[in-house]
Amino acid sequence: MDFLMSGLAACGACLFTNPLEVVKTRMQLQGELQSPGTYQRHYKNVFHAFITIGKVDGLAALQKGLAPALLYQFLMNGIRLGTYGLVEAGGYLHTAEGTVNPALSAATGALAGITGAYLGSPIYMVKTHLQAQAASEIAVGYQYKHQIFPPQSWKLTLVASMVSSIAVVLAMTPFDVVSTRLYNQPTDAQGKGLMYRGILDVLLQTARTEGIFGMYKGIGASYFRLGPHTILSLFFWDQLRILYYTYIK
Repeated sequence: MDFLMSGLAACGACLFTNPLEVVKTRMQLQGELQSPGTYQRHYKNVFHAFITIGKVDGLAALQKGLAPALLYQFLMNGIRLGTYGLVEAGGYLHTAEGTVNPALSAATGALAGITGAYLGSPIYMVKTHLQAQAASEIAVGYQYKHQIFPPQSWKLTLVASMVSSIAVVLAMTPFDVVSTRLYNQPTDAQGKGLMYRGILDVLLQTARTEGIFGMYKGIGASYFRLGPHTILSLFFWDQLRILYYTYIK
């Protein structure tokens, strides 16, 4: 669970910080191996870069490389924070007196970080290539022409749904847990719930007794359900409409 929660938390943050990663990548590639003053500065500063990318490449370009960025964050931070959390929970970072051993803590954090970065490095490379892609008039660095999926591919739609579902499950899982527990609680002869008085009571009792993570139980299943469910629902809806207008109307 430590691996899953830390990975999902990093993915949630990545949705908001990826535009800054795009800007950072292009500013770092600008003027590569060229003396100052000998090249055209397409990006003068962070704010100018945001405006330029949005104006020339389109607003969607500010989220370039989002799919590999999310995968990288999930893998790297899942391994880094998850491994550290497991070691800490096992009591291996504490001395015989019960205090935290700074040297062991630092060594564990470093080893977990190195492992996560090493395994995530190939994905980071793909992310960098995609984020550097730009219109010719504002292009910097070498321009790789990667295309993960062809246009209109169902795979592209699936990936987009899985990406967007991260924000959805983070926001909705606590309420999904609430509804599940309200529906499943025992009732008295009048049909009144015996465990919870309402939505707020479920949230308060769950947070008080199970902690904040108690409100995110089943988040993994929710995430892997939501993307395919969205795709299949829209696909079947579209096909049924086609059949309706073809054979009935």
